[in-house]
Amino acid sequence: MTAAMVEPQQDPEGRQWDYLLRTWQELDVPEGWRAEIDEGQIVLVPPPHAHHNGIAAKVQRCLYGNLPDELEIYQTLGVHVAPLDKLYDPDLVVMPSELIDAADPDVSAPMDASEALLVVEITSKGNAREDRTKKYRAYARAGVPMYLLIDRFDTRGAMAALFTEPSEHGTYKHSDAVPFGKPLVLPAPFDVTLPTDGFPV
Repeated sequence: MTAAMVEPQQDPEGRQWDYLLRTWQELDVPEGWRAEIDEGQIVLVPPPHAHHNGIAAKVQRCLYGNLPDELEIYQTLGVHVAPLDKLYDPDLVVMPSELIDAADPDVSAPMDASEALLVVEITSKGNAREDRTKKYRAYARAGVPMYLLIDRFDTRGAMAALFTEPSEHGTYKHSDAVPFGKPLVLPAPFDVTLPTDGFPV
């Protein structure tokens, strides 16, 4: 990841988050890049490798197999982790479509992460540690019920892990992890088995 040159500042009322959010909304991000807010600064995330996109497509295809009508899968949807004043742009987010439909069309604002049912992050070499630690804790603090981490760079070998039962302390009480090649079960409301044998490393 690359930190953007945005100095920590505040808006006229002294609110750093509002200043960062306004800057994020006005930022002209190069095509394919994503902007996130973390640790009081705006961070630019470079475009992912083709294998990264291939995995995202396979996960999305699997989820659509049994997705309830009121839910939708979104790519590059900014989510605000309100307890920590962070803004992430996950690879995939499953959220009620009515919330997206109700969003103000004239304002580029992130959705509340607590409204997500599932967040999917796929590691790249440059961000694997953040996905395993910072984002894991942030999504738990936000109360995201399920965090699917697909880690191509795990030291044990490529792994897919589903974390459930978030705690306000920034941890998940339950996890299921499988190496690439083994299936991973995603419970209700998805009720699907995610095959990982076709995931490129």
